[in-house]
Amino acid sequence: MIDSDGSQLGVMPLRQAMDLAEQKNLDLVKIAPQATPPVCKIIDYGKFRFEQAKREKEAKKNQRVVEIKEIRLSLNIDTHDFETKKNHAVRFLEEGNKVKVSIRFRGREMGHPEHGLEIMRRFAETMAEVANVEKPAKLEGRTMLMFLAPKPVK
Repeated sequence: MIDSDGSQLGVMPLRQAMDLAEQKNLDLVKIAPQATPPVCKIIDYGKFRFEQAKREKEAKKNQRVVEIKEIRLSLNIDTHDFETKKNHAVRFLEEGNKVKVSIRFRGREMGHPEHGLEIMRRFAETMAEVANVEKPAKLEGRTMLMFLAPKPVK
């Protein structure tokens, strides 16, 4: 049992706690019902609910939704295109998003998945400063996928 000013009143029967709360024109609220014995506090319930809603709203405001942005590479990508894609990926990662890197194999390209692995490996190496490889490059059907996650900020 905790009093309205925050002082400990110790373990007491429910009836006695209810009477004590009634004398102070306040409510008896279970703060930790799973504890043994359950922890109760004498407070104004309306004020308690308002403060709880305020805390939840503040926590929700500080939350951030992580999006997955996609970067599409090709087997015969040129160096400048590669650098441009790398810069886009860096920007996405700095914003805190994850990046899905994909290569789509068309026609006879399916016969050379090792070229795709080499491009993915090179891309991962250039991104090593700002990203961790969350899922390494893997061929799924005609598409090779790799996921990058931003490195934690120190």
